[in-house]
Amino acid sequence: MASFPLPHEVHGDGAHKVFAVHGWFADRSAYDPVLPDLDRASFSYALVDLRGYGEARDATGAFTTAEAAADLVGLADRLGWRRFSVLGHSMGGAVAQRLLALAPDRLRRIVGVSPVPASGLPLAGEQAALFAGAAHRPENRRAIIDFTTGGDRPAAWLDRMVARSLERSDAEAFRAWLDSWSGDDFSAEVAGSEVPALAVAGALDPALSPEVMRRTWLSWYPRGRLAVLSRAGHYAMDETPLDLVRVVEDFLRADDTEEADGAEETEGTAEADGVQETDGAGRGGRA
Repeated sequence: MASFPLPHEVHGDGAHKVFAVHGWFADRSAYDPVLPDLDRASFSYALVDLRGYGEARDATGAFTTAEAAADLVGLADRLGWRRFSVLGHSMGGAVAQRLLALAPDRLRRIVGVSPVPASGLPLAGEQAALFAGAAHRPENRRAIIDFTTGGDRPAAWLDRMVARSLERSDAEAFRAWLDSWSGDDFSAEVAGSEVPALAVAGALDPALSPEVMRRTWLSWYPRGRLAVLSRAGHYAMDETPLDLVRVVEDFLRADDTEEADGAEETEGTAEADGVQETDGAGRGGRA
């Protein structure tokens, strides 16, 4: 599979390299709310546009998570990144898990923010029609965003999210991506992966809820962890940016500690408002 040179921008010059992959409704600008507060001395974040989005809006392709994973490996080669971590939101979380199957030896850690499970997210009936129709119907996109954030976000924010989504995605690619992230089940290819894996779920998201993460993410990954943001729904970058930066960078930074001293990953927890963390063995605490 030939890789496509994904448009991207790099923030920071830290030794720990991290790809940030957007979800179904946005291009790389999805990460704009967290950019000012990233640790750029410790990390180098490469924000990418997947095919059909942003600067790659007119790119052709199959628009699948497997294709996107190959594109990321190709970009890593061009950047000279031998090993890296991946942060993916929603559909981008499925892309991050695809990398576990494609290039596990190159991954340091993966983080999924409200990640679509590797088993997909099958849709049926009215729900299937709502999501399929979102390719060309702004009101469908708005209804989906409203539902997945608990139905209590400001109308102006919902309208802005829809406008950005329409502006920065190609409708046909948007529709094709749906078939991949909802229908592809590659969980058998990644179950048992020893790559440390953090799922961040919003307590207000009824679709990709903390319980869904416990049934999928924590059951597949021996070194999996779950952090629940009590004030967030599906769009933690917008809803609780500081909480998200804190929990993600604490998790990524643990890998640098391990590499420095050879220590095993610890199960320790720390206090912070609005974040509940659980590991793959079901142990919980404040983090």
